[in-house]
Amino acid sequence: MIRVLLADDEAMMRAGVRAILAAAPDIDVVADAGNGREAVEAARVHRPDVALLDIRMPVLDGLSAAAELRRVVPDTAVIMLTTFSEDEYIGAALESGVSGFLLKAGDPYELMAAVRAAYGGASYLSPKVAHRVIQLVNDGQVTRRTAAKERLDRLTPREREVLALLGAGLSNAEIGQRLFLTEGTVKAYVSTLLARLELKNRVQAAVLAHEAGLVGDSEGE
Repeated sequence: MIRVLLADDEAMMRAGVRAILAAAPDIDVVADAGNGREAVEAARVHRPDVALLDIRMPVLDGLSAAAELRRVVPDTAVIMLTTFSEDEYIGAALESGVSGFLLKAGDPYELMAAVRAAYGGASYLSPKVAHRVIQLVNDGQVTRRTAAKERLDRLTPREREVLALLGAGLSNAEIGQRLFLTEGTVKAYVSTLLARLELKNRVQAAVLAHEAGLVGDSEGE
């Protein structure tokens, strides 16, 4: 059972998200909170697998709460929920090391998919957010691509292959099938390349793969 913490300052929104997740047999909302500080305290007690945080909350906002959760419960994956899709929020959320970014107006099934992805060690971006991330990458394509390619010099050829497929959105199991590796071996490769590249999570790795131009190459194989 995936244990979830929900934090949003709107009681009606919390009730709605809880109702959606209640329909999933493998997800259990173990606690909810009305602000970021309450979310951090609830996480100390319940040790959730995944935390769903509204990005705008009183006392402590979602981004600040995510930073606190990384310190207090580092094994808890964080997904940001928001009605906003401005660049400043997308960029800040990615920099904070969250595992996902969802728009509240999205499909309810996206919410379940994001929770399951985060629990499995993967990442999830709403399609609209993913599209904007790619646009942001392309806006500075020349300078970003050069810098990204220089960073990839730290990786072995196999690690580059894993990064390319990760950037294409494949799970560890799918990468393993493509490269004829066990899922555990892929997980080890992912951990190593994140450390080599000084990245916080798979979302940042996927962005770097796009910046370096790896994703188009991997999809064409």
